[in-house]
Amino acid sequence: MSNLIRFKFYETALEANRDQQILAEKGINSFIANEQLIQSDWLLSQAVGGIQLQVFEEDIEKARQILQDYSDNEAFSLEAEHTIANPEFDFLCPKCGSNHLYRDDRATSFFGISLLKSQQFICYHCGHEFIH
Repeated sequence: MSNLIRFKFYETALEANRDQQILAEKGINSFIANEQLIQSDWLLSQAVGGIQLQVFEEDIEKARQILQDYSDNEAFSLEAEHTIANPEFDFLCPKCGSNHLYRDDRATSFFGISLLKSQQFICYHCGHEFIH
């Protein structure tokens, strides 16, 4: 009989559940420990070692490779959307350098009618808000 091994540690249940789902899609059984306890009292997180993703001992290397591949592909997909052809604005995000930007008109409109030309911009790529 195979033993469960503490494979990875998380601060949030969302990250742990995402990785558990990724592994399940590839046929790896995994279990999340301490999720309910920490969600009920997050101050216990350090005492119990955080939210833990556990896998069977024989699946550790395969699980590690699956999550690494996912991470690499996620970084690549973000990189692919980093720039767009024919951008609306002729400047870049100061945080990540993306040209995929939009003007934030929320603060300067009233019932959909623009009151002032907003200078607040948001980057689609990294979510950074800045004034230009």
